[in-house]
Amino acid sequence: MTQRTVFFVSDQTGVTAETMGHSLLTQFGGLAFRQVTLPFISTVDKAQEAVRKINSTASTEGIRPIVFSTLVQEEMREIVKHANGLFLDFFDAFLGPLERELQVKSSRTQGRAHGMTDLSAYSLRIDATNFALANDDALTRNYDHADVILIGVSRSGKTPTCLYMALQYGIFAANYPLADEEFETGRLPKSLLGYRHKLYGLTIAPERLQQIRHERRPDSKYASPPQVAYELRAAEALFRQNGIPNIDTTECSIEEIASRIIEKAGLERRLRP
Repeated sequence: MTQRTVFFVSDQTGVTAETMGHSLLTQFGGLAFRQVTLPFISTVDKAQEAVRKINSTASTEGIRPIVFSTLVQEEMREIVKHANGLFLDFFDAFLGPLERELQVKSSRTQGRAHGMTDLSAYSLRIDATNFALANDDALTRNYDHADVILIGVSRSGKTPTCLYMALQYGIFAANYPLADEEFETGRLPKSLLGYRHKLYGLTIAPERLQQIRHERRPDSKYASPPQVAYELRAAEALFRQNGIPNIDTTECSIEEIASRIIEKAGLERRLRP
């Protein structure tokens, strides 16, 4: 399989370049990519060092790398764009047309995408994250304030999805892991009965769940095919009996799981990534 090196170059964390670049690269399934992030390229010296790394890679591999850039400062962009690589500038591609359409010159300010420019939004992000941590794995502390409560078998993706929704969207998400009592009785726990309207179920293919659990507890009953199949059947029956909407997480990324739940449950995105 052909491999190409990809650089994500940014004057801040590089998260924007990585996110947008990854979205594009997923459209080329027949290729393998070695991904390198060069964050905080905020001075001429750092920009020149980035160019040296890109050029060195081009020389060593015999093919020019792909460079995704979210550099805002014109001086740094001009330096890096002359490296021996395919230079794809996200800001240049979109800011120019926006400036012309809005008839306003953009500020070209570093760090606006992920900086602490809005303290209230930052505080909300922290509060939502703390809520997710405090209401993780049956720690039923404050379901009254939850926007959504994820339920499902162990290792179906509840905790990372809750944390992602908190960090990215300011959503107050709790989670409850279904266990032996629910499997045996086929009933929701008392702690959830008053919150049916907030429940959203997560399920997963048996083979994938077995693999995940085996990595955590090899050769245990917890990871055995019969136990996995039993728990998933019981959980899905519980969802059906109680009319709980649910999603199969097998082939979904955390980002996709979160987005689908937010859309289907009609949750408010209090923050934007």
